[in-house]
Amino acid sequence: MLVDFGQVSLWVSLASITFNPTFWNIAAQREYHTKWITKLCGNDPQRGCYAIAVTIFVLGLIRDMLFNHALAQQPQMALLDTSLIKLVAACLVGSGMTLVLSSTYMLGITGTFLGDYFGILMDARVTGFPFNVLDNPMYVGSTLSFIGVSLWHARPAGLLVAAYVWLVYHVALQFEGPFTAMIYAKRSAEPTVSKRKKKL
Repeated sequence: MLVDFGQVSLWVSLASITFNPTFWNIAAQREYHTKWITKLCGNDPQRGCYAIAVTIFVLGLIRDMLFNHALAQQPQMALLDTSLIKLVAACLVGSGMTLVLSSTYMLGITGTFLGDYFGILMDARVTGFPFNVLDNPMYVGSTLSFIGVSLWHARPAGLLVAAYVWLVYHVALQFEGPFTAMIYAKRSAEPTVSKRKKKL
């Protein structure tokens, strides 16, 4: 058996992976329309953005914890338990973390964590690394990390989970992309409105 579907921990991990982008998309879009997070944070949009940033970060830590717990309860595959595979796994995790961390550095906290939904808009599209290599480097990097961890532990179930991670991110992008484009299109149509210049 390569994947033990009877383990509850596997389904809990998948549920967490599903919940996170669902939550941040719904919360951020409601913020854009109603300013509910900003209001909870004393009508300070930057403070509101930092609040959702902390929330998303913590949810990510919980997701990773649940994933690692699920992996520990899944069968290992002897063919994956080799030094070469571990080297590949380490390279994948390293590459994934590089993409995620460099994206965060280039965008800043507000750019990484949905600042545009709070009215904290960029003046220009970020084109430096890693955005000159990939359109969505944070999602690619996260997926690579899931694959790398799964290979390191020689758990085929983790590879299945990693594929699901990419599917969830792909679906999330179908909502995030058009909505973000709408925000900036609206900003472009109102050139006289003062814009807060931020390095996102």
